[in-house]
Amino acid sequence: MSLEIFWLALLGLLLAGYFVLGGYDYGVQMLHPFLGGRGGGPGAREAPSPGPPPTGRNAALDAMAPFFLGNEVWLVAFTGVLFGAFPHLEGSLLSGLYPLIVAILAGLVVGNAAVQLRGRARSPRGRRWWGALIVCGGALPALCWGLVLGLLLHGVPRRADGSFHIGPGEVLTPFVLACGATTALLFAAHGAAFVALRSAPELAARARLLGTSLVRATGAVGCLPLLLTLFGAGASPVNRAASAVLAALLAAALAGAWWCLSRGHHARAFAATSGAALLPVALVGAGHYPYVLKASAGGGMTLREAVTDSATLTVLTAFGVVLVPVILAYQTWSWWAFRGRTGRRHPSYF
Repeated sequence: MSLEIFWLALLGLLLAGYFVLGGYDYGVQMLHPFLGGRGGGPGAREAPSPGPPPTGRNAALDAMAPFFLGNEVWLVAFTGVLFGAFPHLEGSLLSGLYPLIVAILAGLVVGNAAVQLRGRARSPRGRRWWGALIVCGGALPALCWGLVLGLLLHGVPRRADGSFHIGPGEVLTPFVLACGATTALLFAAHGAAFVALRSAPELAARARLLGTSLVRATGAVGCLPLLLTLFGAGASPVNRAASAVLAALLAAALAGAWWCLSRGHHARAFAATSGAALLPVALVGAGHYPYVLKASAGGGMTLREAVTDSATLTVLTAFGVVLVPVILAYQTWSWWAFRGRTGRRHPSYF
C-alpha cells in the first residue's frame, strides 16, 4: 500500500505543479488584451534588445517568455505516470472525459501557436486575430480544467462495467459550471500576480490592480459551489473533514493573495495564488480517498482497483524517485537563470 500511496501522491504533485506553473501561463494569455500597449510575439522579426523594459501586452508575454512551453513538462510527466502506474484509471478517465480533454489540448495548441505567430502578423487586423486566439488558448483550457475538477468533485456517472461518459447533462450543471468559472478566474488572478512579480513597475502596478479585482471575483464566484455543496447539490466528498480543511485553506490563500496584492507585496501574492492553484487538486485527492474516481451514485474506483500490479510499481519507482528531482531542478534553474523583472536581467523575448 505504501507504493500505491506514493504513486498517488506523485500523480497529484505533478498535476498540482502543472496547475501552479501552467496556470499562470493561462492567466497571462487571458489577460493579454487588458494590460494595454502593443507588441509582437515570439518569432517577431525585430531582434531582441536589452534596452528599456517593454510595456503593455508585449511585456506581459515577455514575463512568461523564459518559461513558455517548459511548464508543459509537468503535464507530460502527469500523463506518463497516469499511463504507467494507473492504467485502469487512465482507461476510464481519459475516455470518459474525452470531449473536455480534446478541448484542453486544442486550447493548448491554438494558444501556443498564436503566441508564437502573433509577431509575424503584417497588419493590425492580423495581430488582433492572433491576440484573440491567445486569449482563447488560455481561457479554454482554464475553463475545461475547472469543469474536470467539478465533475470529479461531484462524481461521475459510472456504468455497470466501470466505464463512464459525460454528456451535456453532466457538464451543464450549476456546480460544474461554477467550478469551471472559479478555476478560470483563479488562473487569471494567478497570471496577474505573476505579471506583477515579473514586470517593470508601471505594468506591475496595472497587473496588481487587475489581480486584486480578479481575486475578489474568484472568491465571490467560488462561494457558489460551496453553497451548492452545503445544500446537497454539489461535491460529495468521502472525507468531509479533510475537504473542509482544504476548502478553508483555499479561502485563506485567496484572502492572503488579495491582502498582499492590495499592499503591493508581489512575491507573497504570487505564493498565495500558487497555493490557491494547487489546493483544488488536493481537494479532489484527499476528499475522495480511497476512491480515485468517485461515482455520482456512490462508490467508485478505489486506489487498489486503479493502480497497476506491485511488481510494475517497484520497477517504476526507480524512475519516479529520479523524475521529480530532475523536474524540480530544471524549474529551479530556470527561475534562477531568469530571475528579476522583465528587461532588467534578461532582454525582451516576445
